[in-house]
This record gives sequence, C-alpha cells and structure tokens, in this order.
Amino acid sequence: MKKCLFPVAGYGTRFLPATKSMPKEMLPIVNKPLVQYGVEEAIAAGLTDIALVTGRGKRAIADHFDTSYELEHQISGTAKESYLDSIRQVISSATFSMTRQHEMKGLGHAILTGEVLVGNQDAFGVILSDDLCLNNGGDSVMAQMVKLYKQFRCSIVAVMEVPKDEVDKYGVIVGTELNKGLYRVESMVEKPAVEDAPSNLAVIGRYILTPDIFDIIRDTPAGKNGEVQITDALNTQAAQGCVMAYKFQGRRFDCGSVPGFVEATNFVYENYYQK
Repeated sequence: MKKCLFPVAGYGTRFLPATKSMPKEMLPIVNKPLVQYGVEEAIAAGLTDIALVTGRGKRAIADHFDTSYELEHQISGTAKESYLDSIRQVISSATFSMTRQHEMKGLGHAILTGEVLVGNQDAFGVILSDDLCLNNGGDSVMAQMVKLYKQFRCSIVAVMEVPKDEVDKYGVIVGTELNKGLYRVESMVEKPAVEDAPSNLAVIGRYILTPDIFDIIRDTPAGKNGEVQITDALNTQAAQGCVMAYKFQGRRFDCGSVPGFVEATNFVYENYYQK
C-alpha cells in the first residue's frame, strides 16, 4: 500500500473571509499549512503516492508541493533558506497527482472522484486535512493504521471517544471490541441525534479503504444533507465483509472549526515549533 487520498475540494466557509481566495487546507498551524502536516503523516506511514482531489480556487495546494524557482533564487545562500527544509523534504519523498471534484456532493463522492488517481487494485489511505493528528514522537495515526491493515486486510477507520452531547457532529460506530481499542464494526450512523446515538465512538478523518469501496459508493444513494456519505458506504461494506475501528494513539485537533484551529496553533507553538 503506497497511496493516500486527500479530499481537499471543500469551501472552508467557517473561515470566511480568510478562505474566500485561499484554500482552507493552506491555513497555517504556526508556519506550516494544514495539508502539509497531513502529507508528512502519510509519508511517515510509507504512503508516498499522494493523490489530491481538489476543486476550483485550489491551485495554491498544487503550487505548495512544487518548486518555486523565483523564491529559491531570492533566498538561496541566506539564513532564510533553511525555512524551506521541511517542504523540500516532502517534495523529494513523494509523488503528487490531482484531479478536480466538480460538484460538492459529500466525502463519499470526493473519494469516488479520486478513483482515477488511486486505482481499484489496492487499499489506500484517506486523510482529511481538517483533522490534525499528532503523536509526539510515536507512530503517526496513519502509520498505526497501516500496521493494523497488514494484519487484518480490511477497511479501517480511526475513532475517538467524544462527549455525548457532541456525537451529532460525527459518524458514530457500533462495534464489538476485539482487543483493547480495536473494534469490529457492526454498523455506523452519520451525525445521529444525541438521544439516538448508539455510542460515543466517533469517526475522525483517517481511513484505510479497500478498493471494493468504489463500487459500493457508486451504488450508495445520497443520504444526510443530500450528500453521498462514506459512512453509508462503510455500513454496506461492514455488512458484506469486514470494517475495523481503531481507537488511535495520539491527539486530534478539529481544525475545521475556529476554536480547534486556535487550540492546535497554540499546542504546536508550545510543543513543536523550533523557536
């Protein structure tokens, strides 16, 4: 498994007006954009074929993962050149491909749009840049999941416990615990009402999907909010075969919300930023 899909076509309306002309995935956590954190996580897991599902107004993402000859020339030989070390390392460690999602029809539709990039032969990772996951020196969340995939050879979703009154923001799983923190998924519910939630184990933006998911998505009707939900497709996959849920090691920040973005920025500045 070498491929990781990044659905990065969303509008980022919660960060307007900042995201009117700048992709939300390019919002910086201190001095590095969100999407770069995600790509670094994928590379650390051995997923070096990066597939970007982009949309209109997202050219800055492609440009970020390319060489800027003018900038390189201007700062060559100066102390500022070292600021480019991390992105140079990323560019030299991975290959990048991209396609456009022409309509915003949900995460399931975005993943299906990426089939042309990842193919239908092998399992692949999916990282949502909005979810910043850090593990302070340990294996990245995606690396943890790749190890599990090598053992179980089925789709895997990352989950975390959330307060009961927040379950309506997430997809929630019902499952049987096989080992500590590892569940065989029986069913999943997308953004249930608080009183109807079957558990408080919420799916966050890390997935490993087997390639049969594409045919399942194609046969999945639009669900909540008229969107094609990956949760519904995974429900079908769980009924037909095997989907595992993994309570990962590390810390996750919801950078799709302003409070989570600020919390992540403060945490990275205090714990990771090289002052």
